[in-house]
Amino acid sequence: MTPPAGQAFEQLSATLESRGPVVLPALLLCDFGHLAREVERLEAAGAAALHLDVMDGRFVPQLTYGLVVVEAVRRAATVPLEVHLMVEEPAACIADYARAGADIITIHIEGLADERRTREALGQIAALGPKAHLAISPGTPVDRVEPFLDLCDGVLVMSVEPGFGGQSFNPIAVEKLSRLAALRASRGGRFRLAVDGGISTETVGPVAAAGAQLIVAGSAVIRAADYARAIDELERIARGAA
Repeated sequence: MTPPAGQAFEQLSATLESRGPVVLPALLLCDFGHLAREVERLEAAGAAALHLDVMDGRFVPQLTYGLVVVEAVRRAATVPLEVHLMVEEPAACIADYARAGADIITIHIEGLADERRTREALGQIAALGPKAHLAISPGTPVDRVEPFLDLCDGVLVMSVEPGFGGQSFNPIAVEKLSRLAALRASRGGRFRLAVDGGISTETVGPVAAAGAQLIVAGSAVIRAADYARAIDELERIARGAA
């Protein structure tokens, strides 16, 4: 039985508090012909949560999947789901993904036209039950999200440009994570810090040391022969550096 969104996130929070940073496998590269089996394998390998990349072909060039896949993953999964909306006008589909079973809904600051719409979108997510996270791309300064930190449950720092595969890790993410961690400490904030893009055994330590708690990993897990070993190694390095 899948727990409600808030309860599922509390379970994830307890894991973060007791164990330190966790790896969220991104499903984009998984075998979609055997989706339920992939979810089962990742949970058996110790994944504390799963990350789903929804791309609309407009906000980013790629078109991936939508509600049908998120609903299917929700039926198969017992762990929390983060749905990362790389879409234009995310407010138009927030309610759909909340109903589909997202525990965390992440929206891009770059996809929101102004401060009013950003506040409204974050409030909409919170009212529906999931945790509200804001994402920032490599070229977006931390100053853009600073006015909304009190409304966020988390900030996802992109270490590659959204929507493009095969990119190298951009070290500016480490600087942004450090800045956000300092802002959180100075204002007594509770928002979580996340990172997505180019995560490997070489980059996971620096992002964890800078404050990343939710670490999204795609090929480093999905292309590994042994999911459990890959997740364990990444988390071991992250927790040693945090």
